[in-house]
Amino acid sequence: MTELVMVILILGIIGAVILPRVFDRSGYEARSFTDQSMFMLRYAQKVAIAQNRPVYVRLNGSSVALCFAAYPADGSCAAANQVAAPNINNSGTANTLAACAGVTTWYCEGFASGISYTTAPALPAASSYFYYDALGAPFAYSDVSPTPTSSFTLLLIRITGDGINHDIYVEPESGYVHS
Repeated sequence: MTELVMVILILGIIGAVILPRVFDRSGYEARSFTDQSMFMLRYAQKVAIAQNRPVYVRLNGSSVALCFAAYPADGSCAAANQVAAPNINNSGTANTLAACAGVTTWYCEGFASGISYTTAPALPAASSYFYYDALGAPFAYSDVSPTPTSSFTLLLIRITGDGINHDIYVEPESGYVHS
């Protein structure tokens, strides 16, 4: 009987301490969104090279999106300039549809609830993007294409949502994306 009580007590402690962590999705979603964002940045560079034209990356606080034209102040991207998702559709979640004008074929992904990001250096709110030129080099939002030199500096994108920093770096000159 004592052993049974001890087993029940241990299971109760495990249930109270460990199970909430297992069922807390924010850690999984933060890591997943970090990986997805890294893939999107790498994909943007590859598409810019393959199609021999700039690809703009928008980081507007609620989504990451790819466009073939510079984003206007409202952050929209005309349908003709939207970079298509490599697997035909984006995730199609409620947050993605809300942040991406309801378009499922555009390579745009919205942040899950509880996830946020910061950039260093900070990207201005009105023009929160950078772009890859046709050679795959990153350029700052203020650089006008085609410009021979880029003012792009090392970009850190820090995604949080589970109390842990998930960092993405975009290197100047090469555009190499890594964590």
